[in-house]
Amino acid sequence: MTVNVNAGKPSLTYKGETYHFCNPKCHDRFEADPYFYLSGNKAKLAEKQDTNSLYTCPMDPEIVQEGPGTCPICGMALEPMDGVSDEPNHELIDFTRRFWVSVGAAIPLLVLTMGPMIGLPVRDWLGETVAIYLELFLAAPVVLWAALPFFQRGWTSIKTRHFNMWTLIMLGVGSAFTYSVVATLFPGLFPQSLQMASGHVPVYYEAAVVIIALVFLGQVLELRARERTGDAIRALMDLAPKTARRVLPDGDEYDAPLENIVEGDRLRVRPGEAIPTDAVVIEGTTSVDESMITGEPVPQEKGAGDHVTGGTLNKSGSLIVEAEAVGNDSVLAQIVGMVANAQRSRAPIQGLADRVASWFVPAVVLVAIIAFFTWLFVGPSPALAYSIVAAVSVLIIACPCALGLATPMSIMTATGRGAQAGVLIKDAEALERMARVDTLVLDKTGTITEGKPKLTDVVPLDFREKADVLRLAAALERASEHPLAEAIVAGARERNLDVAQVDGFQAITGKGVAGRVSENDVLLGNAALMEAYGVDAADALEKAEDLQQDGKTVMLLAVDQKVAGLVAVADPIKESSVEAIKSLHAAGLKIIMATGDNERTARAVARTLGLDDVRAGVLPADKKALVDELHARGHKVAMAGDGINDAPALAAAEVGIAMGSGADVAVESAGITLLRGDLSGVAQARTLALATLRNIKQNLFFAFVYNSAGVPIAAGILYPVTGALLSPMIAAAAMSLSSVSVISNALRLRQLKL
Repeated sequence: MTVNVNAGKPSLTYKGETYHFCNPKCHDRFEADPYFYLSGNKAKLAEKQDTNSLYTCPMDPEIVQEGPGTCPICGMALEPMDGVSDEPNHELIDFTRRFWVSVGAAIPLLVLTMGPMIGLPVRDWLGETVAIYLELFLAAPVVLWAALPFFQRGWTSIKTRHFNMWTLIMLGVGSAFTYSVVATLFPGLFPQSLQMASGHVPVYYEAAVVIIALVFLGQVLELRARERTGDAIRALMDLAPKTARRVLPDGDEYDAPLENIVEGDRLRVRPGEAIPTDAVVIEGTTSVDESMITGEPVPQEKGAGDHVTGGTLNKSGSLIVEAEAVGNDSVLAQIVGMVANAQRSRAPIQGLADRVASWFVPAVVLVAIIAFFTWLFVGPSPALAYSIVAAVSVLIIACPCALGLATPMSIMTATGRGAQAGVLIKDAEALERMARVDTLVLDKTGTITEGKPKLTDVVPLDFREKADVLRLAAALERASEHPLAEAIVAGARERNLDVAQVDGFQAITGKGVAGRVSENDVLLGNAALMEAYGVDAADALEKAEDLQQDGKTVMLLAVDQKVAGLVAVADPIKESSVEAIKSLHAAGLKIIMATGDNERTARAVARTLGLDDVRAGVLPADKKALVDELHARGHKVAMAGDGINDAPALAAAEVGIAMGSGADVAVESAGITLLRGDLSGVAQARTLALATLRNIKQNLFFAFVYNSAGVPIAAGILYPVTGALLSPMIAAAAMSLSSVSVISNALRLRQLKL
């Protein structure tokens, strides 16, 4: 590009060269990272990037296209396949607007129609004719504009022969509104028996509008819940820093945007910073908190030649690293991808209502058609009017007003009851799936255990007292930032020990610490440290073996070249875990522990709790693979965890259960969150799930039983006996009675004992 240098365009001098730019944006991008553009890295990165965003349908995952749109099968809005989008949720915005329009019309319609029943003679004030035309004026925008997406989905369901709730809503609302419009404009077409004393025919605008408002309420709540699933992806992506400190070949350094880093770039990572991308250490030693990947709180020692993972935390030393895997190739990006894929693969299941509707809808339509033609050909005069009344009555009585309440009412009540017990439910699907679970996979650290190292044992040797051993160990560790050091210092503080000052403190990477305390040379660390300083620790190591068998981390203390004692630290099992595991076993669940910790520690915990199986040393992908393996064997799996490393498995399981004390990513990936952070909540969640699923089935029974029983009556089956057709008004009353039954039954969940 040619830039006129005399046209007032921005310029920048870098390393003695002046560069000119066409606009300020180009100038700012270059200024943020000159090396990226001058080295040719921009061109290399552009070759690898795929700029096309793919979208898929949550109900029909086989539908995939570039860019947003609607599903050709079910009509739902497509969602980004990576789980996140910078665009606002247009469907949620649109449905929220339509919902408020529906509510705005439903309230005055209910006042008009129900007012006289509670002593508010609104219709007398207005006059019947004005009241009916006012109802038409209020209902028309709702039915003809707000409910348009429902009619589109209903029509799609008919074209594709996937009959569902949208089919029922389209037929019920459409028939109620059409019938009411004809009754308003042409009341003389209807038999005298259907006319009121005023000469008007009953209309059902409020039924159509209230149904639409209720369905929009459920849709808006569902869309908001689905939008929150992207929060887990965003939280994961936020783990990586936004910039990386680039080290140039000439030694200069500056902070560059992370998206500009390519394989082979050298980066500096300072103490306390997150490592920007997967890399290999070139210079420096440090300890790295890898709990994001392993779930374990103990940092890993890193030196030249060791590999580090993007998003993990550099605790102490300064490093120079060389980028190995960047962008979509990094471990963090792969975890993001696993969570997104797992959430997408769990497309919302067709609810019980849709399964019932799949046979109920064709049956209702068939009955309405039969009733129409039967009355048309063999009915009394006026045959056409009777045939229309019979068909419309059938469709009105089958309209799913209570069907729209059956699941939401139970879920609303159940989530409230769960919240009282500290069990937070994200959505209805989580409860339904939890009721069918037969296998529970548990993370160890933070789920079964406290998640924080604690001093467990102090074993004196060489005729010393426990207090002396702990005092010396704490004196050394007080100068260290290691989590195990914090546990030892905390243990000394709990025992009210006076801790002396240390001189000449030295941290030996991968081995331990050394220093001089009260004129004594003191060492604290592993066998490799003792060997390096020529300390004979053979007898002490035999004693340490017993503690290690119980899953404890053991450190040897040496004073003036002699082993003086052992100090053991472990992540203790939560007090509630033992009883919770017994309760879950009694409920018939198989329990498997999957942990990033070592085999010995994992086996020790499994023995103590009596677990059915244990998988040790597993990474995030391994935990997800275990869930997939159990699925392949036909098991229904729940996964409980609290760490970032648990997120893919939490998302892949039938239901993910997060400890409320854990990482935000785990909470966002899970369907159920336990506020108290202990396993007793899992048993409570299962009890709640079973009761809720049972309640939903009862509600569906109430939602359909009145309607189903009323369908043949509405069709005119009793006419030979009674000499009268079922009025659409009675049909609407039966529909209302089913709604009252559903609400009353759902409220019983408030009294559920957990």
